[in-house]
Parts: sequence; structure tokens; C-alpha cells
Amino acid sequence: MKLIYKSYKFRIYPTKEQASLLAKHFGHCRFVFNRFLNERKEKYLNEKTSLN
Repeated sequence: MKLIYKSYKFRIYPTKEQASLLAKHFGHCRFVFNRFLNERKEKYLNEKTSLN
């Protein structure tokens, strides 16, 4: 059986309002990710255990 891989690329052109909301959403996601990454690093440095 031969596998065929396909990919698609999409480009979006958001309005100014949509671009603002997307930037806000990605900023919140980045904040949450970095916050819990820092907590995980601190716990490992202090206690040598990992958060799952």
C-alpha cells in the first residue's frame, strides 16, 4: 500500500478588529504558557521533582 501525503497552506487576511482580537488571544496564551513553564522550572530547581 502506497501512502500519499498532502498538505495545504492557507493565508488569512483578518480585519483590524480581528487582528486585534487574535493578538490579544495569542498574548494571553503566551502568558499562561510562560507562567506554568516557570512554575515547572522552579519546582524542579527547588525539589528535583517534575510536574505532570
